[in-house]
Amino acid sequence: MKVCIIQPSYIPWKGFFHQIAKSDIFVFLDTVQYDKRGWRNRNQIKTLNGPIWLTIPVHAHGTHNGLLIQNVHVQDMQWAERHLQSLRQHYKKAPCFEQEFPWICELLLSVQNESSISKLTGTITQAIAERLGLGDIQFFYASDLDIDTQNPSQRLLSIVKAVGADSYLSGPAAKDYLEVEMLEHVGIQVEWMQYDYPEYSQLYPPFTHQVSILDLILMVGSGQVGDYVWAKPLTACGVCPE
Repeated sequence: MKVCIIQPSYIPWKGFFHQIAKSDIFVFLDTVQYDKRGWRNRNQIKTLNGPIWLTIPVHAHGTHNGLLIQNVHVQDMQWAERHLQSLRQHYKKAPCFEQEFPWICELLLSVQNESSISKLTGTITQAIAERLGLGDIQFFYASDLDIDTQNPSQRLLSIVKAVGADSYLSGPAAKDYLEVEMLEHVGIQVEWMQYDYPEYSQLYPPFTHQVSILDLILMVGSGQVGDYVWAKPLTACGVCPE
C-alpha cells in the first residue's frame, strides 16, 4: 500500500492530484506549522492581467510561530461567492465552462460554512479527486491519527505505520531533509515524485503550470484531466509550486 502525505491546500494544482492518483492512501498533513504565505488557504487562477489569488480569509494574522494548520479557522464565511464570481468572470469563455461550473459552484457553496481550513480544503480536494475518477483512494487527516512527534522523518514514519502502508511517495523537495534510511530500515520503500506535463490551451497566455486544477478542468473537462497529468511516465521538469 502506497501513501502520500502532504499539507492540505486550497483547490491545489494538478501535480497535487497526480500524487493522489499514484497513491492508495492520502494523508492531509495538518499537524505542521501553518505558513501564512503558502497554499493552505489560497491558490491562483489565470486572468487577462495575469494570475490572481483566490484567498480564504483565516484567523492567523499576528499569531506567533507554531500555529498548526489544524488550528487555523476561516474568518469570513462569504468567501465562496466571491471566488465563484471571479471564476465566472475569468473563465466564462472556457470550452468546458457550461459543463463544469455548476458542480464547482455546488462544491464551494457546500463547504462555505466549514470553519476548519484543513477540513474545508480537504473536503474540496476529495470531491475533485472523485470527479476526476480517483474515488478509490483512502483519505485521512494527520490530526485524526494521534501522532505527537514533530521530528519530520519520525512523524512521517509514524503516519505511514498508522495507516498500514509499506511504501511512501514523497515530493522532490523533501530530498533535502527526509531521512530515507530511517524509513528503509523498517521496510518502508521511498518513491520520489517527478513532474513532466504537456501544455494545454489556456485562455490567457503565456502558459503556466502553477495554477489551480480548476484551470485545467475548465479548459479540457474533468474526463480529460488524466490525459494531461497521469497518463504517461514522468521525468523531472521542476514545475512544482511547493
